[in-house]
Amino acid sequence: MGGTYGENLIISIFGSSHGECVGVTAEGFPKGAKIDTERLQAFLERRAPGRNSWSTARKEPDVPEFQSGLENGVLTGETLTAVIRNTNRRSGDYEDVLYVPRPGHADYTSFVKYGDSADRRGGGAFSGRMTAPLCIAGGIALQLLEKEGAEVCARILSIGNVRDRGGVEKLTAAVKEKEFPTVSDAQGAKMQALIAEKKAAGDSVGGVVECVVRGLPAGLGGPLFEGMEGRIAEIVFAIPAVKGIEFGAGFSAARLSGSENNDGFCLKEGKIETLTNNAGGILGGITDGMPLVFRAAFKPTPSIALPQRSVDLRTMTETEIAVKGRHDPCVVPRAVPVVEAAAALAIYDALLSFRSDRI
Repeated sequence: MGGTYGENLIISIFGSSHGECVGVTAEGFPKGAKIDTERLQAFLERRAPGRNSWSTARKEPDVPEFQSGLENGVLTGETLTAVIRNTNRRSGDYEDVLYVPRPGHADYTSFVKYGDSADRRGGGAFSGRMTAPLCIAGGIALQLLEKEGAEVCARILSIGNVRDRGGVEKLTAAVKEKEFPTVSDAQGAKMQALIAEKKAAGDSVGGVVECVVRGLPAGLGGPLFEGMEGRIAEIVFAIPAVKGIEFGAGFSAARLSGSENNDGFCLKEGKIETLTNNAGGILGGITDGMPLVFRAAFKPTPSIALPQRSVDLRTMTETEIAVKGRHDPCVVPRAVPVVEAAAALAIYDALLSFRSDRI
């Protein structure tokens, strides 16, 4: 299965939701860089399940075990390998759905492609659980980018039809560290109420995560298949439940004229900047030095308690299914650090390419 990403920083994700563990290998991290493992653990806990009322009831400590590549908090330069043990498995929750695909899940398509060899317990390799090892590598990349003067921040922009207040200029490190990361706590409370309402009804709800990266140099990326939009989109779309991504003004740019959408250039303290940032910090696939801004749309959690129509693959008869088990009524709050991790990996990989091109 396709679990590998990167050109200079190459990461591979392995394991499954209800297997012994999930894990990551990474090649390309610099030898000798110091990593704050306490900060890394705190980052992982932002994504970890079972921490609050809007999360799944499945509780996991999500403590990474480094097999190689990190010793005493220092990157050794060899292949980094880390695993997270799955300590709270309830595979029996999925016995009734092994041959009755859950609507909105990859049960049917994975059965068509892999047959009985696919582990469909809790979604297997298609589960959101696979973002835990992604966050190990991404958490390290975030710290390395900080050393380069770049900062990655994400927030919950919307849940259902409830939207956060404040533009991207309000999105700071203080916001992303909140338990419910919105600029407006009042709007955040409304979002939490909507999640609780959907959960009580046996339903779910989706939303949008917005991410900004500040402090990037101009020149990362390239034309065509080397573009930063494509690099970021590839790894963001690997996050389960992501169904859309836009950069800068995004789809709203289609409603503008060129005179409205174009970002005029100016000089600020001897540095070239743009007067606006509808491009989201990327022109021609290359960073222009302005904040890189994108948004990812997450679908509602497909695991819901309400009856849904399906087909029994053994008898080829139509049936109904009501999904059991422990699931997030909304994946968006826990997806915020995952989006940060994905962005950091894509950008750090592009930074390594930028440096190799200039040698």
